[in-house]
Amino acid sequence: MKTYAIKYLELAEKHAEKIAARWAKDVKNNTRTPTYKSLNEEAMIYQCVRFYQNFAKMFLDEKPTDDVLRYFRSYAQESYAMGIPAKETIYALILMRRHIWLYAEFQSIFGSGIDQRQALDTLGRTILLFDYAAYEVTKEYQELMKKGKK
Repeated sequence: MKTYAIKYLELAEKHAEKIAARWAKDVKNNTRTPTYKSLNEEAMIYQCVRFYQNFAKMFLDEKPTDDVLRYFRSYAQESYAMGIPAKETIYALILMRRHIWLYAEFQSIFGSGIDQRQALDTLGRTILLFDYAAYEVTKEYQELMKKGKK
């Protein structure tokens, strides 16, 4: 694995709580995620931290493993149980992706000495992982709505 990707993954894992706290503030104030305003911030941060802590495992595997798919389903189930509509859950994932990338950029791991190709590859992999997450979360939400389960 390239040096940049290793730094990126270490940053995400080591600073998961800081990144999640920034994400929580953003998602609580975003007009596309109004349900989050009334949620317990600690529960939100915990859910986001777990996602970021699982990120390295997701990133390293070529395709999502069964463990990762189970994690995405449990993320959807938790969000559904919290009363968060599917569209807001998906947008919250988009914001998670944005915050992990912005934090890495803020920490200057995209320094001028970095191979721009490595940065693009890492960004592409990050987007792909969050695309997998959005797909699996949407699929699980549809199943939960069919069952009418809360």
